[in-house]
Amino acid sequence: MNKNPSIVVFDIGNVLLRWDMHFLYESYFKTRKDAQAFIDETGLEAWNLEQDRGRNWEDAEAELVPRFPQYEKEIRAFRKQWHHMAPGVIAGTVLIKERLAALNTPLYAITNFAADTFAESQERFPTLKSFIDIVVSADEEVVKPDPAIYQVLLERNNLEAADCLFIDDSEKNVIGARAVGMHAHHFKSPYLLAEDLRRYGFDV
Repeated sequence: MNKNPSIVVFDIGNVLLRWDMHFLYESYFKTRKDAQAFIDETGLEAWNLEQDRGRNWEDAEAELVPRFPQYEKEIRAFRKQWHHMAPGVIAGTVLIKERLAALNTPLYAITNFAADTFAESQERFPTLKSFIDIVVSADEEVVKPDPAIYQVLLERNNLEAADCLFIDDSEKNVIGARAVGMHAHHFKSPYLLAEDLRRYGFDV
């Protein structure tokens, strides 16, 4: 793949928007270790992924609460107080995105996200609205790194994979993007992202 990309495709969570279950659950448990034990015991990450795949919250809670009734309050807090898990944007990445926009770079997004919490996040943080197209996993009922979710973006917008640089904090999602022919950047910091973008020829 020798051709430099001309299109940038962002992930949202932990690339543009800070997100961590611990931001909420540090208020419910004595230590981070205790909070992580709860997350692990209940399988909360896999449970949440099903909402990203399109399951509604009522069904999700009806599935998990009866299995862990001792944690009913904490489980129901996940949706009720979800906004505390996403307290703000990652400013450096937002500024890079704004510089790309000023260069007339076509900007898109692919995100694993529940439909309602993503809509809420867009209202709280308007930068999450400013893309040509956003593929939200819950709307498509498929999550990264399934090749189908990348193909939704490409086919819906008549894009060539080799023209796209995909940015994601998850290594497996980066591998998934490369598997369909995209360039990809494993996001760890705005510093490294800006450096890699310049290497690809974006004048940020």
